[in-house]
Amino acid sequence: MDRHTKEQRSKNMKAVKNKGSKIETILSTELWSKGYRYRKNNKKVYGKPDLTFAKYKVAVFVDGEFWHGKDWDLKRKEIKSNIAFWQKKIESNIERDKEVNQYLTEHGWTVLRFWGKDILKSLDNCVKIIEDAINANKRKNID
Repeated sequence: MDRHTKEQRSKNMKAVKNKGSKIETILSTELWSKGYRYRKNNKKVYGKPDLTFAKYKVAVFVDGEFWHGKDWDLKRKEIKSNIAFWQKKIESNIERDKEVNQYLTEHGWTVLRFWGKDILKSLDNCVKIIEDAINANKRKNID
């Protein structure tokens, strides 16, 4: 049973951002301070990655654990209300993420996906992974 009224829950869900989240901002600010320039939510790139480094064909996605189904086989059992809706919603998000990854990879992009909590726990490691991908693609462009 939900602790909130239907109106309160609706208000809460409407407040959830799909871009410019706190975690996304933490990652992008750190990259910017290191001199990396990127586009946010670039509509020209399939799947509208959270950050794109178009010159090096690196697409970065910051995925929320609930919305993108981290440990979904376990977590799906924890949903208590509107079960059919949420299972369909999250499973379609997981499927869409796979399709986006496949499309971008087939078109020469390096796709990086980070869970929000991984960014909070280990920001430096996430930034290093992005830097390594950019540097690897720089070398490809030189060859």
